[in-house]
Amino acid sequence: MTTAPLRPDLRLGDADADAVDRDHRTVPTPRRARPSTPLTIALVVCAAYFVLPLFWLVVASTKTNGDLFSTFGLWFGHDFALWDNLKAVFTYRDGTYLRWSLNSVLYAVVSAGGASLLATMAGYGFAKYDFPGAKLMFSTTLGAIMIPLTALALPTYLMFNNIHLTNTPWAVILPSLVSPFGVFLMRVYATDAVPDSLIEAARVDGASELRIFCQIGLRLLAPGMVTVLLLTLVATWNNYFLPLIMLSRSSLYPLTVGLAQQQSASAQGGGGSQALFSTVITGSMVSVLPLVIAFLFLQRYWQSGLATGGVKE
Repeated sequence: MTTAPLRPDLRLGDADADAVDRDHRTVPTPRRARPSTPLTIALVVCAAYFVLPLFWLVVASTKTNGDLFSTFGLWFGHDFALWDNLKAVFTYRDGTYLRWSLNSVLYAVVSAGGASLLATMAGYGFAKYDFPGAKLMFSTTLGAIMIPLTALALPTYLMFNNIHLTNTPWAVILPSLVSPFGVFLMRVYATDAVPDSLIEAARVDGASELRIFCQIGLRLLAPGMVTVLLLTLVATWNNYFLPLIMLSRSSLYPLTVGLAQQQSASAQGGGGSQALFSTVITGSMVSVLPLVIAFLFLQRYWQSGLATGGVKE
């Protein structure tokens, strides 16, 4: 007895055969990536490098002067003197620490806000407009990133001295408004964040260039602006050399210069440099808190912008 061949219309097609194979195929269980021991060790070392100084600062601010030099540096002393140290910080010279704090807030907020706005405008212009000399100007901006700020401190002082702006808040604010790296960052970000088609549609509707930038560009560039704002805020808050050469009145000092002058005055006063160690360390710990608060408050805008830019539809 011979078996009749299958009719052509009853044969399984390629798609049906693949479906049958998939039904009987065992789905492999995805493997979990094994942790890399060298990479883990490297991450632990990096974390310790950044966290241990902050931990030491917090621990040292709870010690007395005697415990600072007689106990282990990364653990608490015999007496918990945090409240006494805080009281000494804010009562030093009738509360001059609070004045230094307000100066730092003024310099950092005004400089960071102005630098982020100027960098956004410049980056948007370089990214979305084609004008004569654009490449040369942008190349000059990139070259300015390579110049250290300390090399510009003396020429900046001489220029501000000629126009009688030294020993004023503008001597710290105006130089901090210039951020070549911020311009570069915003130019790269604006290239993809602001679609050219959206700009053309706004122009067809009769919107001016200023209105397009204010109502469309600024909204789309907000995450980049927050990034430049954070970078400039930290740089201005921690700036020491520029206020040191520009300011000579104690009432205008920021926290960086004020704390250094406080320690120097203690060393020259005959009591020894140890006299105000606990006070200066506690003041340094307090000066870090505004930066931590600013970062925690602004990181949601920063992270949302990074996540949005990382997904391409």
